[in-house]
Amino acid sequence: MKMTTVGIDLAKNVFQVHGVDGRGKAVLRKSLKRAEVVKFLAKLEPCLVGMEACGSAHFWARKLIELGHAVKLMAPQFVNLETAVGPMCSASIAADFVAQAN
Repeated sequence: MKMTTVGIDLAKNVFQVHGVDGRGKAVLRKSLKRAEVVKFLAKLEPCLVGMEACGSAHFWARKLIELGHAVKLMAPQFVNLETAVGPMCSASIAADFVAQAN
């Protein structure tokens, strides 16, 4: 099935990517180094990308919009630290949040 939503956990060096199909099933869980992010997302069909708003989120949002993706930023308070254990969970929460808000 086609990936419709991607959640990204931004970091300094290693980014976590979580992809979800139209039914809400996880189809992608991947760790990417900073240099690999644009190359990887350029290969994907345009989709909805969600990420937590932070210092570099607007930079990455502009890059992803140039690639044809729709980007939504979520406020940090929506990432519940009690349930987000590890960076992959943050990427998963971002994907779920933007899919529900859509």
